[in-house]
Amino acid sequence: MANWKNLDTLDAYKALAESGHRVDLKEVLAGEAGAERVKKYSVPMACGLTYNYASKQVDEEVLAKLSALAKESDLEGKFRELYNGAMINTGEKRLVLHHLTRGQLGDDVIADGTDKRAFYTGEQKKIAEFASKVHSGEICNAAGEKFTTVVQIGIGGSDLGPRAMYIALENWARANGKLRMEAKFISNVDPDDAVSVLETTDVAHTLFILVSKSGTTLETLTNEAFVKNALAASDLDPAKHMIAVTSETSPLAKNSGYLAAFFMDDYIGGRYSSTSAVGGAVLSLAFGPEVFDAFLSGAAEADKLAACSDPMSNAAMLDALIGVYERNILGYESTAVLPYAQALARFPAHLQQADMESNGKSVNRFGEPVNYKTGPILFGEPGTNGQHSFYQLLHQGKTVVPLQFIVFRENQTGTDVDIQGSTSQKKLEANVAAQIVAFACGKDDDNLNKHFDGGRPSSIIVGDMLTPEALGALLAHFENKIMFQGFLWNLNSFDQEGVQLGKVLAKKVLAHDTDGALAEYSRLLCI
Repeated sequence: MANWKNLDTLDAYKALAESGHRVDLKEVLAGEAGAERVKKYSVPMACGLTYNYASKQVDEEVLAKLSALAKESDLEGKFRELYNGAMINTGEKRLVLHHLTRGQLGDDVIADGTDKRAFYTGEQKKIAEFASKVHSGEICNAAGEKFTTVVQIGIGGSDLGPRAMYIALENWARANGKLRMEAKFISNVDPDDAVSVLETTDVAHTLFILVSKSGTTLETLTNEAFVKNALAASDLDPAKHMIAVTSETSPLAKNSGYLAAFFMDDYIGGRYSSTSAVGGAVLSLAFGPEVFDAFLSGAAEADKLAACSDPMSNAAMLDALIGVYERNILGYESTAVLPYAQALARFPAHLQQADMESNGKSVNRFGEPVNYKTGPILFGEPGTNGQHSFYQLLHQGKTVVPLQFIVFRENQTGTDVDIQGSTSQKKLEANVAAQIVAFACGKDDDNLNKHFDGGRPSSIIVGDMLTPEALGALLAHFENKIMFQGFLWNLNSFDQEGVQLGKVLAKKVLAHDTDGALAEYSRLLCI
């Protein structure tokens, strides 16, 4: 059994904190030594990706201490317990099984009398069969015509991950003849969200996916009502246009109001559900089951590498360790995820939830207060757009923000243009290289307005092209990084009590059961 201890009680962490050793990026990246460092400080990832951390403020001394921290914290053992079915979610007394949706890393996991791997793969098979029937026209609308659009209705993990994955693969699928149906998403309870989607959608040729584990999520059920009204207004039967992704015990299961229902369970957290039926239904309908299978394959390959005990061969573990070093030793509050790939436009938004909902905690997994900083504030936008936005603060502001770049050597469409001696793709890549060095090394100038301090750390994940396999590997890398950081901070990364209080108070407002400031804010908003 793994030994769960707070970060600040570990000898390896104390040694790291007391060393006072700091790496000067300007110095270590200078000249030929800098070139050799860039070559050396890389770790292979799954599906041809590479994690390069040469511009992080680490060296052999720091890396040795981080490796000792990984060993003392038993990161490999804790991961092994998780994928073998230990009750890792202590807050809700649940297993954590999202890895099982894409591969069996260890022992069979039997819970509630069910082989959970067989359960998840069985739901994936049902989804694949359903999607194939939709694509062939066997399942069609009342007029016998094929469905051409799929709309997912969900919020939080039922929206952010699947939406980000769809956007990431849409251009690739179009270029490779794999775009079977256009996908759209409704999430916000703001009525303008549902209306904007419905008014630009041919509902007669649309399948709607209602995603709610409990079957009682207020925002999702409210948006379902918008959809049903739109279908009824077109003289269409909602039961012939809607499917559900839910739990077997929810009111949506085995409900005649839906064409079909596909199941998840309490062992898959919403923000980790893109590889479950939550992502599987919409992605299989949009791109075909074989594309979703390739996505799962990439995630499975990344999970296998994450099971390695040596951080120097385990990119997710090393990324996590460096992140904890930056947060707790160097004192950096934030992290920016900067994909130089327009396809990953919504990937930072997904990681915001995955990271901040998982590790934004102030008590450990036993409910006891911790005395150290935990999860960072995470934000990001695609490059090069961000360069013309918030990079000013990143370069010259008083707050140092560690950066995580992501870039691919080829675009997804195979289309490019030559201008001023280079292609658009090469210009994109040149900007990444330039930004890394500019952030790390800065620029001296007597005019302080043009002076750059440098010393801004970054890492970069590089691949050839954003394919379904590469996307799965990228997603799993970050999921596993978040997991390892939660282990180091001794947190329960798999509940989210922080989202509950606002929901409870909102119900009180709607029931007009308020007093004090809550009552006055209700009056201010004319509720």
